[in-house]
Amino acid sequence: MITTIVRMHISPDKHRELTQTLMSLIESIRTEQGCRRCDLWQNVEDENRLCLLEEWASQADLKKHMKSRSFRVLRGAMSLLKEQHEISFSTLFDPDER
Repeated sequence: MITTIVRMHISPDKHRELTQTLMSLIESIRTEQGCRRCDLWQNVEDENRLCLLEEWASQADLKKHMKSRSFRVLRGAMSLLKEQHEISFSTLFDPDER
């Protein structure tokens, strides 16, 4: 399983616009092949700090997602951020999946 975490710091004046865009994308991403999870988190101490968490069944599924319309819209929405976003990728091994 591949986990993707996108950390974002939004300008307060763009908060509503970006969160609405992200919420509209989440349902679409969740229906993509291999998507096990797609959630948007908001920091309880700073509402302008968001985290998008995705889990993918395989690297091939993640690569396909990164070529999708949803991912292109996500990348475009990043122009509304206050500072550069961070993306991290982790490969997790599930011992029950052999």
